[in-house]
Amino acid sequence: MTGRRCCIALVAGMFALWAPLARAEPIAILTGGSSGVYYPLGVSIGMVYADIPGAKVLVETTDGSVANLMRLQQGTGQVAFALGDALMAGWRGDAQAGFAGKLDGLRVIGALYPNYVQIVATKASGIRSLKDLQGKSLAVGAEKSGTELEARAILKAAGMNFASLGRAEMIPFAESTKRMIDNKLDASLQSAGLGVTSIKELTDNSDTVLVPVSPAVVKKLGAPFRPATIPADTYRGQPKPVPTASVMNYLVTSASVSDELVYQMTKRLFDAVDGLAVAHRAGHEIKLAAAVSRSPVPLHPGAVRYYREKGLIK
Repeated sequence: MTGRRCCIALVAGMFALWAPLARAEPIAILTGGSSGVYYPLGVSIGMVYADIPGAKVLVETTDGSVANLMRLQQGTGQVAFALGDALMAGWRGDAQAGFAGKLDGLRVIGALYPNYVQIVATKASGIRSLKDLQGKSLAVGAEKSGTELEARAILKAAGMNFASLGRAEMIPFAESTKRMIDNKLDASLQSAGLGVTSIKELTDNSDTVLVPVSPAVVKKLGAPFRPATIPADTYRGQPKPVPTASVMNYLVTSASVSDELVYQMTKRLFDAVDGLAVAHRAGHEIKLAAAVSRSPVPLHPGAVRYYREKGLIK
């Protein structure tokens, strides 16, 4: 009997160790292009999430916000970065933004940091204002990315559209940088955190100008856009601050992801904020106090639990 009890105890112990792993959920983190901000931050967040017991974390490069949100709805990802305007469009099922229907399975983990609309042009192009983009070639981000949506909105607010351009190129940030350095592209519109690698590489290796987005244009854009400023000397050859628009980035998940896993992801994310600041300059702007900023999509119950513990939600 003693031996049998030991055997039962051993099996029970093994099951106790195995059970949490059996319940573990995969964590596929959907980011953006490798030269943007989402990817390095995603890698850093992935390293934090790797400590969740039983977690199997995968960080993926993607085409950006629109593609990310559709994958969350489809269940082929658990966590994704997304711009606020794309998040709003997905929640509403805006067909013009590329959504075939309302993405009602989306839930927010938290607000992260603002993206700045950064329009950079070669000096030789003569582009100094939004109106100067008429008849010129402009990279507008990857197809179905948040940047593409913003490019359409900004041109519309300035009284233009893609047809007003000499050529609109739907290419990733890194490709637009290469083409501009090779003098095959006049300008690039990039929605990203300050100090984004693609623009830094471009400004370090060629003569460029940052094109302002006036407060009047930002006012026409409306929510979720806000007036913002790119500080002087953010990039080489930029001695003065440049007015532009900003929009909040969110970390988004799905209603199908368990409350416990989202709680763990939210807690570990904000416990590791100092480390995220090391990963990229944009990480300095991630603040717990701003995490529950107004969002077009409801917070996930697992995230709500954490914010209640921190006194951010009553």
